[in-house]
Amino acid sequence: MDNQSISQILRDIYQRLMARYGPQHWWPAREPFEIIVGAILTQSAAWGNVEKAITNLKAAEALSPKALYHLNLSEVAELIRPSGYYNAKALKLKSLAHWLGKHYDNNLDKLFASDTSHLRQQLLSIYGIGQETADSIILYAASKPIFVIDAYTRRIINRIGLAPGGNSYAAYQSLFMDNLPTDARLFNEYHALLVCLAKSVCRSCPLCQQCCLNDICHFHEIVR
Repeated sequence: MDNQSISQILRDIYQRLMARYGPQHWWPAREPFEIIVGAILTQSAAWGNVEKAITNLKAAEALSPKALYHLNLSEVAELIRPSGYYNAKALKLKSLAHWLGKHYDNNLDKLFASDTSHLRQQLLSIYGIGQETADSIILYAASKPIFVIDAYTRRIINRIGLAPGGNSYAAYQSLFMDNLPTDARLFNEYHALLVCLAKSVCRSCPLCQQCCLNDICHFHEIVR
């Protein structure tokens, strides 16, 4: 399939999802640092549990790089306990806070002034931040155009029949970024809409008859 065809299909998917579900207004946080913390805490966690952990951090006045730096590891772990894997995530948050203080004086504006490629390299150098988390921070906190790939996106793309050659994160990301306009708002809404579809319809056991993409989905053709 040529790039023009792929681009047309991706645009069609977006239009259908937007018509069905409307704007998602992601990320569900107001402050950039809260978004960064949420991107770390949401690893292997339901968002409702992440919200409880963030509420705890706010109540303890610990939702800032400086405040997290001055708390000990066990104190952070206890505050974020609702998010699960709290000891591991506490270490990640402490590593983030130390890194931000050391390299950027806790100033997110300085960090986000970097171009997207350099910012991504910087974030990936922090303990506990992988590609999906780094890209979530870049897109949702820094408002820079990069497409976030997660398990939901892979599932939908594979079922539709657009899986790229290879199974790498970069291959799935290129599928979107090479075939859509480079626009942070578009990438934001598109990713959020894919998550919405995956949670509501394109589940592990999909509800294909309810899906607005079923007439272009290879998986639906196979199972019906």
